[in-house]
Amino acid sequence: MALLSLTAALAACSENAPPEPDAAALAYQKQLQEQLIRAQPGDVITIPAGVHPINRGLSLTVSGVTLRGEGMDKSVLSFKGQLQGAEGLLVNASDFTIEDLGIEDTPGDGLKINEGRNIVIRRVRTEWTNGPDEDNGAYGIYPVQVENLLLEESVAIGASDAGLYVGQSRNVVVRNNRAERNVAGIEIENTFDADVYGNLASGNTGGILVFNMPDLPQPGHSTRVYKNRVIGNNTDNFGAAGTPVASVPAGSGIVINSNDRVEIFDNDIADNDTANIIISSYFATGYQGTREMAADYDPYPETIYVYGNRFSGGGSSPDGLDLKALKVAMFGLNGSFPDVLWDGYANPDKVDADGNLLAEHAICIDNGDAEVLNADLPNGSDNIVVGAKQHRCVHDKLPAVVLAAPLQ
Repeated sequence: MALLSLTAALAACSENAPPEPDAAALAYQKQLQEQLIRAQPGDVITIPAGVHPINRGLSLTVSGVTLRGEGMDKSVLSFKGQLQGAEGLLVNASDFTIEDLGIEDTPGDGLKINEGRNIVIRRVRTEWTNGPDEDNGAYGIYPVQVENLLLEESVAIGASDAGLYVGQSRNVVVRNNRAERNVAGIEIENTFDADVYGNLASGNTGGILVFNMPDLPQPGHSTRVYKNRVIGNNTDNFGAAGTPVASVPAGSGIVINSNDRVEIFDNDIADNDTANIIISSYFATGYQGTREMAADYDPYPETIYVYGNRFSGGGSSPDGLDLKALKVAMFGLNGSFPDVLWDGYANPDKVDADGNLLAEHAICIDNGDAEVLNADLPNGSDNIVVGAKQHRCVHDKLPAVVLAAPLQ
């Protein structure tokens, strides 16, 4: 009986195992690996149309190279059978362009670019074809510690952390992309001077996140989020326990966490079931104690400016028992949270005698009849306030990000 069970189990494993690449596929993989290893500045490496099985992680360390396919749905690198490597494609180089290419089913991150300048990511698709799953790779497109970045017209689907993620970077434009069914659709983390516009974030757990984490060498500030569509981001959170995004409630439209000088304007934000906009501090997350908070880390969101957005729906079915109970207690079974939900944490050194943030640090909501719910978490929600009067203010607007040559 045991032998029969073992035989059946082995047969099942064999059925579920990814097929071994055939000789032609292995020959192309070897060719591509050699092209990446032997690349010289100025080279253009072309990925032909077709689905190309790759079972080893790819890497590039030479600057000045272009990697180009024939279309994000035509030239596809499939890593479903990947046996080695933490990423699908890892790039550690500057003056790098990647365009018109699909990257599918990596066990780890899809495309990671580390420590480069003058990076263009254009019409690249990263996707886990099985849909949302906690076993999917964490990041789809993942530039980190880069300067002068253009990420445009790309697609990210199914990442268990963030589909389009920019971290610890500066001088960044993220535009005209689509992020669907990720935990975080688009995430800007510990980055400054970033413009995020023209994107569609829908069907994620959280649509667009602007975060500032405590244990990284560079703080985040000065991000503009505008002219995006952030619609129906209500997918259950499938992020790994203990990660920052695991604390994001399903139904979050745009989330600012512990970040300063953030503008949200001219967006269409609709039908995000917890809240269309959430503004929170480090203290309201579920990852305290897992990350060391340096003495110079600012855990409070400050100088936030929300104006000229178009809100509809949202707030009707918040995620989590505490938020559900709060919504019912304050607005009834059929009611909804207001468009902006703030945890209420403020730096005690930056408030006036009435406990309101000083003008230069205020959370300003100049957005028609949009209201704010101050959850008053620092005081156990003893004095929850709903309204907009205390947030009727303006800030000086941030300048547009100008990409330096040669990306102008």
